[in-house]
Amino acid sequence: MSVESNLKELFSLENKVIMITGAAGGIGSEISKTLSSVGATMCLCDMNYEALLTLENEIKDKYSAKVKSYKLDITHLDEIKNVTSQIVNDFQKIDVLINLVGINVREGLLDVKESTYDRIMNINLKGVYFTCQEVAKYMITKKTGNIINIGSYNATSMLGGCSVYGASKGGILAITRSLAIELAEWGIRANAISPGHVATPLTKTTWEHPTRGNYLTNRIAARRPCKPEELCGLVVAMASDSTSYLSGENINIDGGCLAGGSPWDFDSEYRNYDFFK
Repeated sequence: MSVESNLKELFSLENKVIMITGAAGGIGSEISKTLSSVGATMCLCDMNYEALLTLENEIKDKYSAKVKSYKLDITHLDEIKNVTSQIVNDFQKIDVLINLVGINVREGLLDVKESTYDRIMNINLKGVYFTCQEVAKYMITKKTGNIINIGSYNATSMLGGCSVYGASKGGILAITRSLAIELAEWGIRANAISPGHVATPLTKTTWEHPTRGNYLTNRIAARRPCKPEELCGLVVAMASDSTSYLSGENINIDGGCLAGGSPWDFDSEYRNYDFFK
């Protein structure tokens, strides 16, 4: 077999129906386009319906892929049920659910108001929980399924002003493990991907901040932010059957941040070689 044939057999998403929440964002749009490019039928879900339609048209024009947009406010459980039902009616199944939806409000722990706490938790944790629950009901009838939740670096290591966000993402990892063990008997697996510090339009002000941008860069071994497209390869692998025995895991994509970040000054004779200069 050729390299192309082997890669297609391993990672092709042809005939897979993928539901993705938060599809209109900077990361969600890149992941949606990449999944479409390798054969997936994409069901794009987001509150920003106009942005979804723009993304839908781009995918159709560039990849000639099957794609449909669904307006979804994940804080309303009736909308989760209705949209999930619509997708099943339109495509007869949901093979993969990707929960990318999430928000953050950067405030000190002592400054957070109940309304802010509830808004972040309702979107990042409660909404994701009940989306998983609803989609899993349909996956059980097929005795197969794949759930990919998007966690965060902040589920493990914190920054100032991210207490509620970090708590919500820590909850996502716990939900993912619960899904993996409770749904395994029906052939359903669940995993999480936790991005590090990603450069998107929403984080532009952070990277351009006079102190925060340098602070983040110094914490990353790669010495730069992640590009949204650098998350896509792992998503493809996890959505494909090539990772069919992977379940209950969280994989960090953080440029070596959690490994220790940029090292301190250390002695090495190799740094003195002209070859490395």
